[in-house]
Amino acid sequence: QVQLVESGGGLVQAGGSLRLSCVASGFTFSPYAMGWFRQPPGKEREFVAAISWGARSTRYTDSVKDRFAISREDAKNTVYLQMNSLKPEDTGVYYCASARGGLPQTTPGSYANWGQGTQVTVSS
Repeated sequence: QVQLVESGGGLVQAGGSLRLSCVASGFTFSPYAMGWFRQPPGKEREFVAAISWGARSTRYTDSVKDRFAISREDAKNTVYLQMNSLKPEDTGVYYCASARGGLPQTTPGSYANWGQGTQVTVSS
């Protein structure tokens, strides 16, 4: 049974930092790309960041470049999202997902499995 479990969300003031973690189980983690998406209040789910198998390449949405960093630790079946210089517009539920292949993708349809999400709230 595939499971993705996110943690690390919370309430933080603008300019602060959070580190999200996602632990995967039930499948072989290392060959697959992993991604982070978020759903702001009242909006659709949107791509945030993705990392390829072996961490060879990463992709970010423009609004988080130079502030967020995605990484993975295959020995622990874990993907991370380090979020710095947080802004109120970063508020939302953050989801991790495992891709259908090894390359980082930006569309939700390219991902096979999803976590339950973790809330991130940035106050101004």
